[in-house]
Amino acid sequence: MIHPQAIVEPGAKIAEGVCIGPWSYIGDGVEIERDSVIESHVVIKGPTSIGAGNHIYQFASVGEATPDLKYRDEPTRLTIGDRNTIREGVTIHRGTVQDRGETIIGNDNLIMAYAHIGHDSVIGNHTILVNNVALAGHVYVDDWAILSGYTLVHQFCRIGQHSFSGMQTAIGKDVPAYVTVSGSPAEAKTINTEGLRRRGFSDSAVSQLRRAFKILYRQNLTLDIAIQRLETMLSDTPEVKVLIDSIRASERGIVR
Repeated sequence: MIHPQAIVEPGAKIAEGVCIGPWSYIGDGVEIERDSVIESHVVIKGPTSIGAGNHIYQFASVGEATPDLKYRDEPTRLTIGDRNTIREGVTIHRGTVQDRGETIIGNDNLIMAYAHIGHDSVIGNHTILVNNVALAGHVYVDDWAILSGYTLVHQFCRIGQHSFSGMQTAIGKDVPAYVTVSGSPAEAKTINTEGLRRRGFSDSAVSQLRRAFKILYRQNLTLDIAIQRLETMLSDTPEVKVLIDSIRASERGIVR
């Protein structure tokens, strides 16, 4: 399953059922689990751990050292979960010792062509990064978030669950869960209604989350008072807790 024109260093660990195409390079310290497919012209450097059932397309660069000027060739890591699709030309860098020392990608993500994931970023599960999305270092993207094409995300920003960015959005503050943002700089527009319905949220829950958005963004309330009013909704709409938690987790301040 390994093409004779692929280069696999002796220190790499390749499980049964892994396919590696011609002219790909798999470096020392790389581990690839079963049933993953590495197309031609892919470069993977370690220490990098890649789970089962992943598909990495041509010209992707995975596990390269970060260009962060503080990096001094310390042995940092990249960890990728299962069933991710990493399309053409994607770049994913390992971590730095100034942060967690590890870049982490969860399960079932779609990372489309020419997207970049910077050092020490954490990507959850079921996310979509559309073509040319660029994540600076230390970015956190929570489950089910979708970043449209050419979205830019500043260092240390957090992108909440089920959130959505319009194309060419420049995100410099945290995006709360469920919220759709667009523009440069990013502005909150509405709740990600269509995404929530596709994922099985009830009409009632979507309606209540739209009400929560209005409390947060349309009533000119301070953030503390807005959170207090959101908390009154928890008994009827437990989904609001995810929104509240994403706001409280913010360190850069939220997009408003």
